Amino acid sequence: MSNYSLTHLEQHQLALLHAHFQTEGGLSAPFAREIFLVETHVAGTSHAPIRQIEPTLTHGVSLVMRREPGNPHDELAITIHTEGGEKIGFIPRDRNEVLARLMDAGKFLYARLESKEWQGDWLHVSAHVFLRDA
Repeated sequence: MSNYSLTHLEQHQLALLHAHFQTEGGLSAPFAREIFLVETHVAGTSHAPIRQIEPTLTHGVSLVMRREPGNPHDELAITIHTEGGEKIGFIPRDRNEVLARLMDAGKFLYARLESKEWQGDWLHVSAHVFLRDA
């Protein structure tokens, strides 16, 4: 008779575990690796308080991706936030279908800022999206 059993984890519990593996001083995931998925721009930055957020957006900074299935304009919407929780925009609709399905299946995706450039009053932000595979 075994003392071990499989336990069902809710998506929010899984996200907490993933976050713990990624924080400094957190547990190390022995076979974890990041898998590059796609390069994209961040859509909708003009709808965020981007002038206040922009100074924190430096090359290589991690960005949090969250599903927004109740979005009335796009049921596959994925928002992009700073690590501090400030929303800066969305994964563009023409790039979000596969990413949204991976996230809905419990996969942990995140982005890393690659570049930013002011174009008039609009901040063009480019990011790479990764899957953290454990």
